[in-house]
Amino acid sequence: MRSPAKPPTASKMAVRTAIILFIFVTIFTGLLSAAYLWTRPTIEAAAAEEKMKLIDEVLPRKHYDNDLLKDTLQIAPTAALGLDEVSTAYRARKDGKSSALVLEAIAPDGYAGKIRLLIALGADGELLGVRVTQHKETPGLGDYIDPKKDRNKEHPWITQFEGLTPTSIDERAWKVKKDGGRFDSMVGATVTPRAVVKAVRKAAMYVAENREQFFASQSQ
Repeated sequence: MRSPAKPPTASKMAVRTAIILFIFVTIFTGLLSAAYLWTRPTIEAAAAEEKMKLIDEVLPRKHYDNDLLKDTLQIAPTAALGLDEVSTAYRARKDGKSSALVLEAIAPDGYAGKIRLLIALGADGELLGVRVTQHKETPGLGDYIDPKKDRNKEHPWITQFEGLTPTSIDERAWKVKKDGGRFDSMVGATVTPRAVVKAVRKAAMYVAENREQFFASQSQ
């Protein structure tokens, strides 16, 4: 008479469970990797499209004919730009010649904290466009620095910088009118524009002082 089969020991059950778990994790990881590889081109294309939407707001495409997202320059943390982390600058070229630069800057002294900016400057130092990309200013009061929230749709506040260069007007004029400068501001909300005006000038001066680095020839 055959003896009944012995039940598996605890150690064997543990090994079997570990093997099953390993197989499950391997299959699951493989499926995740396959899904990522399958969707990565779509994700990258969407990210590139979002970047270009922002860049288009400060730099019209008539100013360049190169692939802006592939002609970049890494900028180390720079106090003049208000940046404490590495950032990316985009170099625009027309017919192989440097035509403009798009870079980030931060106004650290907004009413409610940091105000992130995207700035485009021509090779001659002219400000081509400025946009606020992130801020926490008071809704309905200080957020008019964002053209999407500015009630003046025809001439948004942020467009006052276009056409200026850091030396085209006296440094004393790079202030809001309340401080004796040339830039408009909303009554009761001058801290916000004051911070932006100062940050834009500092960024423009920084680019002008490092012009050779930012507007290098294509061969470099």
